[in-house]
Amino acid sequence: MNILITGGAGFIGSNLAEFYQSKNHKVIIIDNLSSGNIENISFLPKNNFIEADIQDNNTLEKLFDEYNFDIIFHLAAVVSVVETIEDPFKSQKVNIESTLNLLKIIKEKNKGLKRFIFASSAAVYGNVEGLPKNMDSLISPESPYAIEKFAGEQYSKLFNKLYGVPTTGFRFFNVYGPKQNPNSTYSGVISIMQNCFENNKTFTFYGDGTQTRDFVYIKDLISAIDCAINNEITIGKTYNLGTGVETSLNKIFSEFEKIYNKKINVEYKEFRKGDIKNSVSDITPLIEQGYKPQFGISEGLESYVNFSNNNIKEKCYE
Repeated sequence: MNILITGGAGFIGSNLAEFYQSKNHKVIIIDNLSSGNIENISFLPKNNFIEADIQDNNTLEKLFDEYNFDIIFHLAAVVSVVETIEDPFKSQKVNIESTLNLLKIIKEKNKGLKRFIFASSAAVYGNVEGLPKNMDSLISPESPYAIEKFAGEQYSKLFNKLYGVPTTGFRFFNVYGPKQNPNSTYSGVISIMQNCFENNKTFTFYGDGTQTRDFVYIKDLISAIDCAINNEITIGKTYNLGTGVETSLNKIFSEFEKIYNKKINVEYKEFRKGDIKNSVSDITPLIEQGYKPQFGISEGLESYVNFSNNNIKEKCYE
């Protein structure tokens, strides 16, 4: 198959690329490297990487003139909640307008597409009470990022309904694993915490550490997506993608203490604007399609530490 991954040099995209490349599919990546890293995709033939912005319509048009893709993973986005708060006009151009433009090009040029996967986020639920979050839960975005992700998934659904583009959306919960960059200001808390333990640096909790997340290991995420791609019943739908297990940041910190057999300093600061207090997913619809998470938090953290590239960071944040 021909597979396109926008934002494919990032954490999730590069892991997806490596998975499908290993299965002898042709993987093409487009990424402007604003947050992605070319080293993440060293396994990819150079001609299969296009350094360009997802807003570059001319490059996209030429790409779709050259290739007829079977699968498209749309991951390119402004992924920093803080950045979207600081400049929502800029982020909506990337996260909404570029998604809409990509869907338009697909509709016009890529008639044989088997699946368009849109990467949404659990952030769309906001801080509304009631757990676990399911597809009937109230949507209450707390940031421009969350609004933009919700808009993207809804446009994806609409293009399926109106034009027959085979789309599936996933609301990613807290994904972690190899290639996650702790040097980024919007890294996942696990990669940052691991980096602090690795380098004996102070870890900062924004809040008291009791806030909870549904942490999903990257291999489980890929397994869920691959399962959905091979099941036509998932077309036109959106799914939570997590593990269904709620874990506090304090618990993660304790697990790292066990893995490294040491303690590090911590500091506590105020909750940040746009942050979610508690989160966990209802993944029943995905389980019904054959998805079964294989990595509990202990197994996932062990695997992550074993494969960590031990990036160095000057200062650590939650």
